[in-house]
Amino acid sequence: MAYNEFLADRIHQLLKEKKANYFTRNMMGGLCFMVDDKMCCGIHYDKKKETDLLMARIGEVAYAEAIQKEGCHPMDFTGKPMRGYVFVTPDGFDLDADLEYWIQLCLDFNPLAKRTKKRKN
Repeated sequence: MAYNEFLADRIHQLLKEKKANYFTRNMMGGLCFMVDDKMCCGIHYDKKKETDLLMARIGEVAYAEAIQKEGCHPMDFTGKPMRGYVFVTPDGFDLDADLEYWIQLCLDFNPLAKRTKKRKN
């Protein structure tokens, strides 16, 4: 199992409740939730820390406040944090209200997010 399936089910449920137009894609060793064809949030298993992480695309405006929340850290795959993205550890999303907070931040930013250009084959 590359990612936490229970967490995936919780996110599916929230996105359905919020009537989001989404689909999933296996990506970055985990699962990515695409809303309106744009990366919205995802699940990643950190092998070094041996824990599941919620990846949240929240944008730079929400970042300053969100980074102060419990369990929230800059998203850093390559040694350089990605602007507008955060990782949240389980202590920051274990409660349903906390997970809903993060998913709502992602959905609020989604209309402002730019689509990734599709590669030509």
